[in-house]
Amino acid sequence: MCMIKSSYLHSFLFLLLSISTLHSFAQAPKKGPRIRTIIIDAGHGGSDPGAHGAYSTEAQITLDIAQKLDTLLRSELPNTRIVMTRNTDVYNSPTEKANIANKENGDLFICIHVNASGSHKEVIGYKKEAYYKGKGKSRKKLYRKQAIYRSVPNAGVFGSSSYVWAADRGDEKAEALASENRFESEAEVVDVPDPESPEALIKARLWTQKFFKNSVRLGTMIENEFTNIGRKSLGVLQRNWKGIWVLQATNMPAVLIETGYITNPDEERYLTSEEGQNEMAQAIAKAILSYKMMIDGGR
Repeated sequence: MCMIKSSYLHSFLFLLLSISTLHSFAQAPKKGPRIRTIIIDAGHGGSDPGAHGAYSTEAQITLDIAQKLDTLLRSELPNTRIVMTRNTDVYNSPTEKANIANKENGDLFICIHVNASGSHKEVIGYKKEAYYKGKGKSRKKLYRKQAIYRSVPNAGVFGSSSYVWAADRGDEKAEALASENRFESEAEVVDVPDPESPEALIKARLWTQKFFKNSVRLGTMIENEFTNIGRKSLGVLQRNWKGIWVLQATNMPAVLIETGYITNPDEERYLTSEEGQNEMAQAIAKAILSYKMMIDGGR
């Protein structure tokens, strides 16, 4: 009986604390724009070139697009800090990228990547292969035709997509958020609790839910802008661990953009061209501006 009462009491206290926390968010004074710092991460780099195309690498393309996006945002948002995780062909681990974003108190994390499809085997010729049949004096050496294969990328796959961390990784995002005491990204919240306290974890989980929703919103805006310029969009997707860890380690809404498939000849040509990179950067910038206006309410 005592155990049942204890369980009810714990649930009741959790509910009260959650309501109190949400109330503090609603009542907290808003001081200026909420999106004050935007982090741009060009995927891969240095010793990690990422995916390979026929003549280019993911690291080269992501840096080119990221730099163009940086220029556009600095022009359109002169009062907003724009921070690049890299400006040259260097490698930063996912941990270093997340640390840069968190140290700079980012309010938005934009990670730019290029996708790659799998491959299939293709016959490129044949060779004669010897084999033996029978035993003893009746044993004969015969020949058969053996196919020669090569691995060929699935060049027909194309399209952009925007990824957010999987919903089942919310606890990891909340823990990262609580450890940094980062509850002020979208409102000024006073009396930040001890990161080890239950109250901190509850607040962190509430902010994680908010960050997840806003990440999906931004991803949707980005994919809509890609569609508007005639690109095929594969939509906003969730990814668990592979290639996505940095999104759940950053204490802010975060989106990883797969700009296209480097293994598709047409997409590689587009993504390495000045025109294609400018179009992609402009589409992403337009989505970020719309998102900022929505979050800041015109501020």
